[in-house]
Amino acid sequence: MRASILLLPLLLLLSACQTPQLQRDFDPNRDFAAYRSWSWQEPGVQYKPDDPRLNSDLTGQRIRAAVTEQLDQRGLRTTAANTPADLKVKVWLIVDNRQQQVSTQVGGAWGNPWGGGFWGGPGYVETRNVDYQVATLQIDLLDGKDGKLVWRGSTEQIVRNNPANPSEREAEIRNSVAQILSQYPPR
Repeated sequence: MRASILLLPLLLLLSACQTPQLQRDFDPNRDFAAYRSWSWQEPGVQYKPDDPRLNSDLTGQRIRAAVTEQLDQRGLRTTAANTPADLKVKVWLIVDNRQQQVSTQVGGAWGNPWGGGFWGGPGYVETRNVDYQVATLQIDLLDGKDGKLVWRGSTEQIVRNNPANPSEREAEIRNSVAQILSQYPPR
């Protein structure tokens, strides 16, 4: 019983962090309506760290398909190979190791605060370090003429166990890319 009470604050903390953290930044001096075509800035998908568990052709294919689908829905068309594009696209998948301290009050007084008094011994605070991983999916859009970054969107999530099958992995990637690009074009 006592162990489950100690884990409750930790679980609440981790579940609160599970909501994706969307961010975006853009150059307000750019005319985003003028951008009508795009192509990949090779290498189109980069991984940090360059770990084979993260860097896979299958993951790269899923990311590229999801980005293509979302940009197409926004009226941007893919250019043919070796044809200049209005935008160049580069995607980063970054996994960071993080640590957080979690403190829990253990022991202390019990009783009725409205009149029957309190009893019990002194309490203490137990502090533990919790290690976890955070994955960031970042999409950069660069101007095709001058190569400067004009728009960046990203989402950050705590890494849980890997999805059980390829269709779940694809759905997670499609959902993340859709969330990021829902902020494009800037309004």
